[in-house]
Amino acid sequence: MKTNVGGLDKTLRLIVGIVLIALAATGVIGVWGWIGVVPLLTGLFKTCPAYSLLGISTCKSKA
Repeated sequence: MKTNVGGLDKTLRLIVGIVLIALAATGVIGVWGWIGVVPLLTGLFKTCPAYSLLGISTCKSKA
């Protein structure tokens, strides 16, 4: 897949994902916190299917 998640976007996704998973694992926010897997994976793989559908990219252009 084409990379469409850049710098700050990637960092925020990783942080939010880790925080949500940690809160769910400790029982603070319940099972819905496991949705943090989505931003974590999109940050790790640097691609977001929703961005692809909408034609969005936060990566710097290589022009």
